[in-house]
Amino acid sequence: MRPSGSRGRGGNPPVLKRLGQHFLNDQRVLAEIAAALELRGDETVVEIGPGRGALTRHLVGRARRLILIELDRALAANLREEFSADDSVEVVETDVLDANIAELAGGPYVLVGNVPYYITTPIIFHALRAPVPLRAVFLVQKEVAERMAAAADSEEYGALSVTIQALTEPELLLHVPPSAFTPAPKVHSAVVRLRPRATPLVPPETAAGFQAFVQSFFGMRRKQLGTIVRSLEGVTTEHAQDLLRAGGWDPHARPETLSPAEFARLYASLRATN
Repeated sequence: MRPSGSRGRGGNPPVLKRLGQHFLNDQRVLAEIAAALELRGDETVVEIGPGRGALTRHLVGRARRLILIELDRALAANLREEFSADDSVEVVETDVLDANIAELAGGPYVLVGNVPYYITTPIIFHALRAPVPLRAVFLVQKEVAERMAAAADSEEYGALSVTIQALTEPELLLHVPPSAFTPAPKVHSAVVRLRPRATPLVPPETAAGFQAFVQSFFGMRRKQLGTIVRSLEGVTTEHAQDLLRAGGWDPHARPETLSPAEFARLYASLRATN
């Protein structure tokens, strides 16, 4: 095994499969991601997983400050060397899940990232902790992007849809084929933009609790709301049904029929009764 600092073909460090590395190299897609950030030139941009710097090169000069969060030691070293003459670029060598992104930004910021598919959801929810970015653009697995933007009562709709839409307004911007990457992944990808809601359906500081609440419901998605509430709240069937009817919910409905706004209202109602 070669050390992580050794060079692969073409002068790049070897691909680390354990980090889920797939490097986007399609210049058209890279340009569209950069454009989707809608930069004016005075923003702080945080890039998650800059890798070999393909997207970074599209961002340099378009933001006041550019912070690169890279876990791979060899790639981080390459990025420092390449952008050493640009004072606006800072490389932070760390796991993004260990980073306080807002603290690194030091104020309002825009977020972008080619997110490793095996830990997409944890990274996105970590990135949406308060204070949330002004907007975020992620390159993710196509199915994940579709779930983020899915409407209630659709096949793709689930806990991820509800939690993301409670905090943001997701837009699926474009699909990206495997051929746009090196090495090519086995799945198709998509670019999704998240704009924070002017008024979130749940306060961002309670997002973790709301996420767990919603996941509990979808973990029993084949059951009716009355049965789920009875189980989760530890109450009788009659009491669970009375709680739901009092709020205007059908005890016989299933979780996928509730919109994000209805889930937020149900969360607030049940928490108020505890």
